[in-house]
Amino acid sequence: MRYFFEIAYKGTNYKGWQTQHNAITVQEVVENALTTLIGTKTEIIGSGRTDSGVHCEQQFFHTDIEKEIVLKDFQHRLNVLLPKDISIQSIRKVKPEASARFDARSRTYQYRITLSKNPLLDGLALHYFKSASIPTMNKAASLLLGEHDFQCFSKVKTNVNHFLCEITKAEWKQRGDTLEFTITANRFLRGMVRAIVGTLLDIGTGKMAVKDFQNIINSKDRKQAGQNVPPEGLYLTMVKYPSSIFLK
Repeated sequence: MRYFFEIAYKGTNYKGWQTQHNAITVQEVVENALTTLIGTKTEIIGSGRTDSGVHCEQQFFHTDIEKEIVLKDFQHRLNVLLPKDISIQSIRKVKPEASARFDARSRTYQYRITLSKNPLLDGLALHYFKSASIPTMNKAASLLLGEHDFQCFSKVKTNVNHFLCEITKAEWKQRGDTLEFTITANRFLRGMVRAIVGTLLDIGTGKMAVKDFQNIINSKDRKQAGQNVPPEGLYLTMVKYPSSIFLK
């Protein structure tokens, strides 16, 4: 039986999602806990990869478990085995061919900035004290909408077949001393959101003009874009799937 697990985690202590040698990752910790609970070696497939230090409010992974499980009981027992910065939010049965990675229709990220010194947000948001124009950044962000080649915002060394992504939302909002950038797309490239945010902040502070942003996209050149902002302000907040893959 195939199951979808909804997971949330604080990424501070992990070198990202994907298992790698000589580094602790979220995937490795979860697989070890599942292997202990089930009694056989268990591997999982995530809806995507988050980089080192990036947080997650909603991510999904799938795995196959031979025997029927009581969902709430299994969820509780798994959470007991997991560290306090990783939590399983829900478990659902899905069709045997369902894939957490390939069936995802959209993913939403949010980058959070605190405009004042806030010790309660240390490690959970970027402390940014420059004055940035939200209307100007939103004007530039609107140029992201639609399907485009976003190679200019991708890490240079990445194994992908193409750099096309379709962005359906890209918007800045301010709530008190917190500035949030929300972006939704069918897929994201490695480092893409942090590069976009860094470039938009350059525009918001007057370092670049809005017209420069369009030129950067057209260039397909990572060197033309701004620097990546730090990972602690980035959150994967939502992954959407077609309802047809879930079993009642």
